[in-house]
Amino acid sequence: MVTINENYLKLQASYLFSDISRRVKQFKDENPALGARVIRLGIGDVTRALPPACIAALHKAVDEMAVEATFQGYGPEQGYDFLREAIAVHDFQARGAAISPDEVFVSDGSKCDTANVQELFATDSRIAIPDPVYPVYIDTNVMAGRTGVSHNGRYANVVYLDCTRANGYVPALPQQPVDVIYLCFPNNPTGATITRKQLEAWVEYALRERALILFDAAYVAFLRDPELPQSIYEIDGARRVAIEFRSYSKTAGFTGTRCAYIVVPTECMGYDRAGNAYPLHKLWNRRHTTKFNGVSYPVQRAAAAIYTDAGQQQVRGLSDYYLRNAALIRRTLSALGYPCVGGENSPYIWVETGTDSWAFFDLMLQQAQVVITPGAGFGACGQGYIRISAFNDYAKVEEAMARLQKVLPKRATTAS
Repeated sequence: MVTINENYLKLQASYLFSDISRRVKQFKDENPALGARVIRLGIGDVTRALPPACIAALHKAVDEMAVEATFQGYGPEQGYDFLREAIAVHDFQARGAAISPDEVFVSDGSKCDTANVQELFATDSRIAIPDPVYPVYIDTNVMAGRTGVSHNGRYANVVYLDCTRANGYVPALPQQPVDVIYLCFPNNPTGATITRKQLEAWVEYALRERALILFDAAYVAFLRDPELPQSIYEIDGARRVAIEFRSYSKTAGFTGTRCAYIVVPTECMGYDRAGNAYPLHKLWNRRHTTKFNGVSYPVQRAAAAIYTDAGQQQVRGLSDYYLRNAALIRRTLSALGYPCVGGENSPYIWVETGTDSWAFFDLMLQQAQVVITPGAGFGACGQGYIRISAFNDYAKVEEAMARLQKVLPKRATTAS
């Protein structure tokens, strides 16, 4: 008899974005005429084409694959040197962060990396997770048996870090010892950012407690405030206590092309039960080479093109485009009296509705044919909020905002 991993039975009924897709499909099936008008501002998928520099590099690399002299078979699981070196120089060393190419591991997406990294840690590790949060962080720990059972939407063995309007959606340090801490800035879903001083406090906590910070910087390309840190490795001591995740999905429109990377410094340590230190870099390399065969050569060439002068200009143009959308969304909701955060250094706008999140989702879908994401799907602290994504064409965002202005009641509260 085959027995299942019963931790899967502890998961919530469905994955948030699968539930949204199901509801939208049902609405379109039941309302064919209105279904054709649906504008999606929910899932964080891009709509703009890949940068020309990436397309040129991709074509060239495909042509190389057609010639035996330049054909590439299995590549290094960690990524080709040309991409790892470009990442280390441009994304880190240029900002004073001492990251070397051998500390970079190229992958097919940050969703996979943030999900898989928990395999390195003991099942009784105490994890701290912000609320609201990207669902993958919590769900993968549930699957591993690290969380206990859920009660009223929260798992018994998880330390939840509340992110509210009162704390600017940046959680306070835990009041109890934890082993692994998830942080995401610019944040998904709230769009909030973290200051250098705030990030320094987290690094100091991790150093003191011998804890590990998993720092998801997938949306770093949208930062415009020069005072905000772009990498946790800009903070002294972070190399000893932090792993960072980056993605080209939102940076350069690679959601369908698939390329990202994880940084594991050689100084970053985990410990056995006797307190002996082990380099997490070595453990991750072992995991990576065992379970991953690498990103394709043409895709890595396309990613490397991002770091050319032309690529940098084109990538900046992409994020500027989506930030223009975000600014319009925030202005519209704020003018209607809904407190908002995000949309300035992030492609997401976190909107306080004061009503049930799923009820507001249904209102938007049925009356305006606009798809957003209910905040309750990101955690208990997300109830009464929605997330609106700026990833769509500007004309569609304009149309969506015009519809919202017609169907949403204007609130008396002052927008933030």
